[in-house]
Amino acid sequence: MRSISEADIQVRLQRDNPWWEVGVNAIPEERLPRRVYFRPFADLALDERIRRAAVLLGPRRVGKTVMIKQLVAEAITTGYQAANILYVSIDAPVYAGFPLERYLSAFKEYKRDERYLVLFDEIQYLKDWEVHLKDLIDSYPNVKFVATGSAAAALRLKSKESGAGRFSEFMLPPLTFFEFLDFQHLREELIKETSHDRGGYEYIDYEVKDIGRLNFEFVNYLNYGGYPEAVLNEHIRKNTDQFIRNDIIDKVLLKDLPSLYGINDIQELNRLFSFLAYNAGQEASLEKISRESGLTKPTIKRYIEYLESAFLIIKISTVDDTCKSLQRERNFKIYLNNPSMRAALFAPVSQDDTTSIGHLTESAIFSQWQHDSRGMGQLRYARWRNEGEVDIVYIDTFDQKPRWVVEIKWSDEIAKKWSDATSSMAFFIRKNPKIGSAVFTTRTFEKKATLEERPLEIRPSALYCYLLGRNITRHRIAELASTAPVTESPSVA
Repeated sequence: MRSISEADIQVRLQRDNPWWEVGVNAIPEERLPRRVYFRPFADLALDERIRRAAVLLGPRRVGKTVMIKQLVAEAITTGYQAANILYVSIDAPVYAGFPLERYLSAFKEYKRDERYLVLFDEIQYLKDWEVHLKDLIDSYPNVKFVATGSAAAALRLKSKESGAGRFSEFMLPPLTFFEFLDFQHLREELIKETSHDRGGYEYIDYEVKDIGRLNFEFVNYLNYGGYPEAVLNEHIRKNTDQFIRNDIIDKVLLKDLPSLYGINDIQELNRLFSFLAYNAGQEASLEKISRESGLTKPTIKRYIEYLESAFLIIKISTVDDTCKSLQRERNFKIYLNNPSMRAALFAPVSQDDTTSIGHLTESAIFSQWQHDSRGMGQLRYARWRNEGEVDIVYIDTFDQKPRWVVEIKWSDEIAKKWSDATSSMAFFIRKNPKIGSAVFTTRTFEKKATLEERPLEIRPSALYCYLLGRNITRHRIAELASTAPVTESPSVA
């Protein structure tokens, strides 16, 4: 059998780098909407003052490849020669086993006094990639290296172990509800934003223009909205079973996780994920899951850690009514990293499916918090005897006391049964006097009120999900740009 020839490799490189011949006009991704993170990512990736590779991490299909193709267009328009920019998709079979340095031979007349940009897509498919990349950074000071990877946990671990001082990580979570509306040019049509100055901070007030239409789009977001490609492509929206389950979930469960962690029983892992996805938002325990799934508790615990690392699920721990965590964690909640996964696994939800939408709304709101990794780490849910529960409790980093709480509902029950709807939240606030504010979400009802002498914002869930994603991404972008924060609190503003 013949080995792959250099001529075949050059043909593939030429196909993947059409700007060598045509320039920026050969990049169709440049005409697609940009993620809100494009500007800070481009500033990081093209910063020539530091000798680091920008490593773009995130789940499958959140737009990493599109973003680096848009980065190519940005580089060309800001002075890079098109012939000095190389893109390589590491998972292409033609490149199997290639060391990274071999790709640099594509630059036929490499010159140390010129600027170069090299982008390695899906770099996790190369064994010992972190050692290869670090060596390239040290050996080629006039080349900016960028890499992407979907198996984020393994990539992050390896980058910290072997690339200290040479890699800058950049996380790209799924679309926020804000971005979902923005991609479809619906944001200004459905939401009115008014900016106010509040003691040097920019405070944004949000008003719904059409709650019926906003809720309609919110249900669409729950069904397919976390993935840019699904938002922009009607064919994919009509085939979420193929796009999300086969192209995203199955590849992670059947390929990424088994190869990273040496999992032998793939069907066992698949069965557990389906069980967790179906019961997303409900309180669980290792004992309960073991009883229902037939798996041992150590296996379940290990698999949950793997599913978290692969950005498929979010695990939230519990506190009691005094906001204390149990020494031995018995109960927890599992949410989907992207609520669209449930629709692909089972069936799309409709606005009248109040039970499913209620749980998926919680997943969607927690999903917005993925854009603030520090904030996500401070979120808990509270549950105590006599069935008392609060959906979200934010724990202050310094004194470990709760600062604000959120109750998530897909109904307007609070408008008719105030005391019943708010009883758990009121009890929890009384037990924890450092709580400064609260949010209660509904289906359509909106009002400013007080509860236990604390300000209570009552907002539609769709609006709250929007403002949360909007404010958190504004905070993160401001931090990445080293500017002042733009709102007081992503949770309540």
